[in-house]
Amino acid sequence: MTVEGMLEEIRELSVSERKHLISLIMDTFTESAVSSQSHKPSILDLEGLGAEIWEGVNADEYVRQLRDEWDENR
Repeated sequence: MTVEGMLEEIRELSVSERKHLISLIMDTFTESAVSSQSHKPSILDLEGLGAEIWEGVNADEYVRQLRDEWDENR
């Protein structure tokens, strides 16, 4: 259903039903505002971030290369 379709149906409601609908819609705004404010950032929120950078990279080979570079620079 489109927004325009919903609006046509809303226009068919009585004034009291429209007021009730507005009240219910407003409640959804306060619920989402409360839930977004109550979320405290966590290091776990970063899980998976940048995973595409490591796609196709063999972890063991990468660590071996780092160790070889470390040994060469000592």
